Amino acid sequence: MTGHEERDGAGVRAGRRSRWLKIAGFTLAGVVTLGLAGAGWVYRHLDDNIRSVDINSALGDDRPARAVTTPTATASASPLPTGSVNILVLGSDSRSGKENQKLGGGHSGGARSDTAMVVHVDAGRTEATVVSIPRDTLVTRPSCPLSSGGHTSVAPGAMFNSAYSVGGAVCAVKTVESITGVRMDHYLEIDFSGFAKLVDALGGVTVTTAQDIDDDDSHLHLAKGTHHLDGTTALALARTRHGIGDGSDLGRIGLQQKLVKALLDRMASIGLLSSPARLYEVADAVTASLTTDTGLDSLGELMRLGQSLGGLTSDHVRTVMMPVVTAPSDPNRVIADEPEASDLWKSLR
Repeated sequence: MTGHEERDGAGVRAGRRSRWLKIAGFTLAGVVTLGLAGAGWVYRHLDDNIRSVDINSALGDDRPARAVTTPTATASASPLPTGSVNILVLGSDSRSGKENQKLGGGHSGGARSDTAMVVHVDAGRTEATVVSIPRDTLVTRPSCPLSSGGHTSVAPGAMFNSAYSVGGAVCAVKTVESITGVRMDHYLEIDFSGFAKLVDALGGVTVTTAQDIDDDDSHLHLAKGTHHLDGTTALALARTRHGIGDGSDLGRIGLQQKLVKALLDRMASIGLLSSPARLYEVADAVTASLTTDTGLDSLGELMRLGQSLGGLTSDHVRTVMMPVVTAPSDPNRVIADEPEASDLWKSLR
């Protein structure tokens, strides 16, 4: 082969390589573009799922003071929060939607907050205290602003969960702050179907019960021992009250606290953050049934909160119930047991 032929052959091969590189480049660019578009759609989809309530604007400045935290020095441009935080978590007994009705929400309008937990995360975010407030606690319900205008009246001797019924999330937060003296930094509410979907998206949770549970109202019939529960059964466990203890709300709270720890254990065991597919499924289940304050009403803010709690394990979560005693006016109701209740809330400020 002559030098001229060699140069022609090399030119042909170089041209082919150039064309293939261009094709590969265009293909890669297309994949990246589609991937980014898909990621953008997923983010917007999850972001749009979240409903929010502007609690700060509704309540104004007549609230307990925020906890003062010292910023942690870090080289990161956008450090995760490390200060203490208080979150009011409500489980909504919602009647809206076919799924909630099927799971026991009934057929009437409105909703109740049969589950209320104040979650206090210590500075450093590696330890937490979860305080359950019995729904049957008699409290002085404060005057709450209404979204339609005006305010509710102050109501002495009202059941705690009536606050949500008459004034929604804003009145629930106002009532909790009035009886605890603790500022709620954030608000999270999840309904029946959302809780069941969350458990199913995690692949179920494992819970050990100390006694047989036989409750026709919650449709739960469970022998004592260890069980791996799907979403529907876990929801029934969270709702059951007549099949345990004295049939009051106090027995149900113990089971709900078991579920909180079981969820934390499950999230840790499956390595949730390392599985994009499962993380999306869980996020989709949660955000579709979630109501937050405006400080958590975006996927980015929820992710920052979740990431900041990454070092929190069930072993470092203390679950307690607000100390209560039987109400003198009604044996089926309870009131705060003082000074123990006040001492507990002071420890969380």
